[in-house]
Amino acid sequence: MPEPTSDDPLADLFGKLPDPDRRGQSSPAAQDAPVTPSPAPADAATPAPLPSTAAAGTPAPMSRRAAREAAARTAAAPPPAAVTEPVGSAPVATAESASGESPFVGETGAPGPRRSRTATAATPAGPAPSTSTATLDDLFTGDSTTDDLGYEPQERSRRRRRIGGWIALGVVLLIFGGIAVGTLWVWNTYEEQIREVMGWEEPKDFEPGLANGEALVTVVSGDTGQSISQSLYEAGVTKTPEAFYDYLVDTGQNPPFVPGVFQLQQQMTSAAALEAMMDPANKLENSALVREGLTVDQTLPILADGLGLPLEDFVAATANPSDYGVEADSLEGWLFPAMYEFDPGVTAEDVIRTLVNRTVQSLDNAGVPVEDRQRVLTVASIIQREARFEEDFYKVSRVIENRLDPGNQETFGLLQMDSTAQYGYGELHEGSVSTSAEAQFDDNPWNTYVHTGLPIGPISNPGDTAIDAAMHPADGPWLYFVTVNLDTGETVFTSTLAEHERAREQWIAWCNDNPDSGC
Repeated sequence: MPEPTSDDPLADLFGKLPDPDRRGQSSPAAQDAPVTPSPAPADAATPAPLPSTAAAGTPAPMSRRAAREAAARTAAAPPPAAVTEPVGSAPVATAESASGESPFVGETGAPGPRRSRTATAATPAGPAPSTSTATLDDLFTGDSTTDDLGYEPQERSRRRRRIGGWIALGVVLLIFGGIAVGTLWVWNTYEEQIREVMGWEEPKDFEPGLANGEALVTVVSGDTGQSISQSLYEAGVTKTPEAFYDYLVDTGQNPPFVPGVFQLQQQMTSAAALEAMMDPANKLENSALVREGLTVDQTLPILADGLGLPLEDFVAATANPSDYGVEADSLEGWLFPAMYEFDPGVTAEDVIRTLVNRTVQSLDNAGVPVEDRQRVLTVASIIQREARFEEDFYKVSRVIENRLDPGNQETFGLLQMDSTAQYGYGELHEGSVSTSAEAQFDDNPWNTYVHTGLPIGPISNPGDTAIDAAMHPADGPWLYFVTVNLDTGETVFTSTLAEHERAREQWIAWCNDNPDSGC
């Protein structure tokens, strides 16, 4: 007969579940009693009641929650030691069968995975890689336990975290470094335009009260406010090349400049410079200042104006170089640049002899043999016209020697110096560093674009540094050089044609941004 049921169907259902605390155990009565199959239900649609495993004297079955808590406590407990049963005794039912499997029953009543007692006891401490194919669904259905799912992944090592941190820091520094380099390039390239747009333009003139030291400025016949403005800037008197000229235009002045050498100060305002040049006390009498890089045609008017002698006297005095011991057709390169003061009554011949003797002194000081004087002056005159800074003189000298080297003649064959082409064509003083097509291909003995080797003679008057550089060129492989900024004199020296072309592009870009700077 079926067992009577209570009024509560859920209670009856829980009462039919196995006791978790007694899994794998059975009462003696249950072991001895024969198993009687349940009769088939009359109605196939109605499920047969579950058989009850409760026996008399057995504690009441636990709830589902209590069963789970008990199972958790069992899993957390240390594994029991292997049990040795005495020989001849009756087998005792334990939590693990002789086959090494545990008859753990899940909540659904289906038997779960079984574990070997021996394997559990011998498992070493610490994580081990899991090879189980169990899933989370198996855990909830009771087909698997947490042991079968494997261990949680270990936390990343500190070494890996440090490597990741350094990589992140490197990326950040690379980004900010690129921004800084880009900003610096934009500022250096477009500083004037940025200042103009933002209203940050620097003043063209020095502030009052900065005047110091001494500066000598030469004014020659025919000089205008614009040419004098450039001379004042080159002497360090004014801050910018156009400061003095802009001051004259802004104030509407056209003063009568007197030729001669004027003793001024450095870092003067344009107004103070004009006042000093109008003061006769600042004009040096019987004095002449000859600058480096000038030609004979530029030097003679300076001498005439400074000393108060006719220009024709100096032209006649330079007609015969042999009168001064110079074995050449011209005194080009032999009129040494310096500041000269003469006694009253001096003649043009005396003045020219003084300048030639000063050139011989410089050649001797540099250790130039007598037979090499003309050649050294020729190289030095090119250096004087091509280089902007004295530290670049020795590099330019090396470029000249490298190009004249017989081993490079198949590659170059020609010296190709713009200053020589301009000198031979007569456009050296037109205020542009660029050589016209007419000058570049003009067939004259000074043009190194047409003729091999050095020109037939000097093209300007070199100073002490240029002469020394001609005798002692720097060590280097350079074959090209380009002044990429005519305002600062920045010059790029290169060894290959590709590098030279990139430097030329830089110069062209600068000239496009500064069309009135002598390109």
